[in-house]
Amino acid sequence: MTDSKTKPSVTKSRTKSMSTASAASASAPVAASALSKQQSGHPWFSLPAPLRHLFDRFPLVTYPANLLPQRTPSIRNENVLYIFQKADPKSRDAPSYNPSCLKWQAYLKFNGIPLHTRPSNNHASPSGALPFLLPATKESQRPPSPVPANRIPRWVVSQGGKEDATHPRQDAYTALIDHNIRAAWLYYLYLDQDNFQNVAWPMYVASTSSTATVRSSLGRQLQSAAREELFKTNTIIDPGHLYNQANNAFRALSVLLGDDKFFFGQTTPGLFDASFFAYAQIILDDDLAWANTSLKLELLKHKNLVHHRDRLIRGFFRLSRDRTDNVVIVPQP
Repeated sequence: MTDSKTKPSVTKSRTKSMSTASAASASAPVAASALSKQQSGHPWFSLPAPLRHLFDRFPLVTYPANLLPQRTPSIRNENVLYIFQKADPKSRDAPSYNPSCLKWQAYLKFNGIPLHTRPSNNHASPSGALPFLLPATKESQRPPSPVPANRIPRWVVSQGGKEDATHPRQDAYTALIDHNIRAAWLYYLYLDQDNFQNVAWPMYVASTSSTATVRSSLGRQLQSAAREELFKTNTIIDPGHLYNQANNAFRALSVLLGDDKFFFGQTTPGLFDASFFAYAQIILDDDLAWANTSLKLELLKHKNLVHHRDRLIRGFFRLSRDRTDNVVIVPQP
């Protein structure tokens, strides 16, 4: 009896349990759908009202990418060297008026690298100083990284250019250019007030800004930087001493060059030729209105150095007809 009374009870309990499970299973999609609607519409899952009103008034907009500067080459199948240079298109292939830029401009030309130049400034350089080279981009390749000045020789070799041979005492002669001539140049261009106003001001100051206060501040910065550079190796800044040291350097370089066309007896110009040419060309440039010609007169005493400059300017730089008449300062032998 006990068994017969308990069995119906178990059966009824199982039936009720299965019914409940079936109902729960049937209602699961409905619950999920309701939860989805609740999540999508419930304020807990949306932006607060003040932010919604803000974005309703100022919706998010994705703007197109900025266009490249006009001076950036539209066709990247050419090597472009960014240097200090006049913006006049007629002087696009003319030598730079900055020794550091002209050194590498000439060196690339000496190695037969196809090259275009663009006027620029230090703020545009990845390294903070000009020059820098933007190599040509080949099809289906990523744009190459800019090449700073100190990596140009290695890049030239990678392009099939020759690696400069080292010569005995070359470092000593290089020091004459980098220290003696450069020190006199710094005074000649920046600290001689007449030359600063006539040459440095239009090249480095007036071309940068049309605002008088900006120009004045930049001019003071340039002259202050030149003084600081000179004080690194001089206890006092004596222009007579600086020019005398430069003349000693010119004399030593004149003896080194002798009757050869290029330094160290090379048949083609190299990096050392470019280093000297970078100063000689600017010092002898008749287009620059030098008020004080002290350094120019010192260089003119050494005819073979002048011939060296003339030889390179004619051989590697295309100049307009009105300038070629004034290139040769002394007759060629």
